[in-house]
Amino acid sequence: MNFAALGLISSFMGIGMGVFILFLLWSIVWKGIALWYAARNGHKVWFVVLLVLNTAGILDIIYIFAIGKPAEKMQLNEKEEAKTE
Repeated sequence: MNFAALGLISSFMGIGMGVFILFLLWSIVWKGIALWYAARNGHKVWFVVLLVLNTAGILDIIYIFAIGKPAEKMQLNEKEEAKTE
């Protein structure tokens, strides 16, 4: 068996493991933020969808910036609309 080839394979596996860990951390952070927004805003269906589907953070990011308006901003907008009426 060629020991140099085994060393090369193990170094690639180390790089792959590092990339996997970075990907895992990336996904967990975005999923946590998106789940927090969904729970806080009472979006039960979105909460389940975000919990079940793993889309490498893509769906989570879309939810956070396009759909999951933070509850504080929603409350401020409601107060401003009440003042104008």
